[in-house]
Amino acid sequence: MKQAILIAQIIISALIVVAVLVQNRGSGLSSVFGGSGGVYRTKRGLEKGIFVITIILVVLFIAIGVANLVISS
Repeated sequence: MKQAILIAQIIISALIVVAVLVQNRGSGLSSVFGGSGGVYRTKRGLEKGIFVITIILVVLFIAIGVANLVISS
């Protein structure tokens, strides 16, 4: 049981890293050179979906961490 929780936590952490990297890919280096830094825009479509998936993955990661703590003690 504990092995399954550890494996699930590793997989979810890798998915969180991928989701965060995919979100940041859209910003690029344009803000470094003064491009569109002050423009406010809303998330739409796939960008919003990835944002929501990232939040869900973080909540799952925390829940699995708490479950791991409960099982180990």
